[in-house]
Amino acid sequence: MLNVGFIGLGNIGKPMAENLAKKATDHGLSLQVYDVMPEPVADLVALGATAADSPLDIARDCDLVGICVRHDQDVEDLLYGKGGTPGMFEQARSGAIYAIHSTVTRDNIVRWAGDAGRYHMHVVDAPITGGAAVAAEGGLCVMLGTEPAIAERLKPMLDCVSTTVVAAGRPGDGTVLKLANNLMNYIAFTAASEGTALVKAAGVDVEKLYAVGEANKVLSPMAKQFVSGRDMMLEAASESDVRAIFEPFATLAEKDLDHALSLAGQLGISLPCGETARAGIFHSFLHAITPEGDRG
Repeated sequence: MLNVGFIGLGNIGKPMAENLAKKATDHGLSLQVYDVMPEPVADLVALGATAADSPLDIARDCDLVGICVRHDQDVEDLLYGKGGTPGMFEQARSGAIYAIHSTVTRDNIVRWAGDAGRYHMHVVDAPITGGAAVAAEGGLCVMLGTEPAIAERLKPMLDCVSTTVVAAGRPGDGTVLKLANNLMNYIAFTAASEGTALVKAAGVDVEKLYAVGEANKVLSPMAKQFVSGRDMMLEAASESDVRAIFEPFATLAEKDLDHALSLAGQLGISLPCGETARAGIFHSFLHAITPEGDRG
C-alpha cells in the first residue's frame, strides 16, 4: 500500500479526501487525514481514513501528500513550521511528493519547490478547478507543474480526485494556469451579475437573458449557476445571511485576483478588466442587495 496524506478538509478539500477514502483500496492506497476542525476528520474516519494528530504525522508516514488550505501563509506554516513547532519539511520522508492544491503565488511555489530539494523530497503545484460539486464527483481538473516522472508517481492519488490532469510544465506553471483561469472566471461572474442587474432594473424577465446567453455561449454554466444561486438565496434568506455566505467567497476572489494582478505586474503587462473586477468584485457579487451609493 502507498501511504497518502491529505491536509485541509474544507469546501473542496473534504470531497477530494472523501473520494480518496472511497477509492483508496482500488488504487493501492491508504489514507491519513488532518484538519484543524475535528468534524470533517471524523467524517473521513467513518469512510476508512486514519486521523493524524498533526501534520507532522503525515510528513513522517506518507509518500504522497495533498495540501488544500486557504492561503500562502497556511502552506508556509505547514512546510516550515510555526511558533517553534517544526515543519513538514524537517519530518518529510525521502522522495515524498507534496501536491499543493491551494491557489497561491507562483513565487512561493517556485521557492517551496526549490527548498524541498534540500530535504530530498518534492513540492509541486497541483491547483484544481471545478468547484465543490465536481470535487464530490471526483471530476476535478488538476493543473500540474512538475516533470513527467513525478507526475506519474502522483497518478494513483490524482486518479481518485480528477478526470483531467493538464501537464502545465515547470513548478509554478500550474499556478499560472490557475490564476489565469480564476481571473477569467471572476470577470465572467462580474459581467453576469451586472448584466442581470441591468435586465431586472428594466423590468425584463432575467430568464430571457439566460436563454440568450446560453444560446450564444456568452453565459457560462458556472456564471449562470453563480448569479441564479445568489438570487435564489436572496429570496429565501435575509440580506445579512446572504452577506455572511458571500463575504468569505469574495475575500478569496480578491486574494486570487491580487495574485494574478501581482504576477501581471512582474511580467510587465496590464490586465484592465482584472483590475476593474478586483476593485468592485464584492459589490458585484452582492449587486442585487447593495445600495447604489455603496457600489464599487
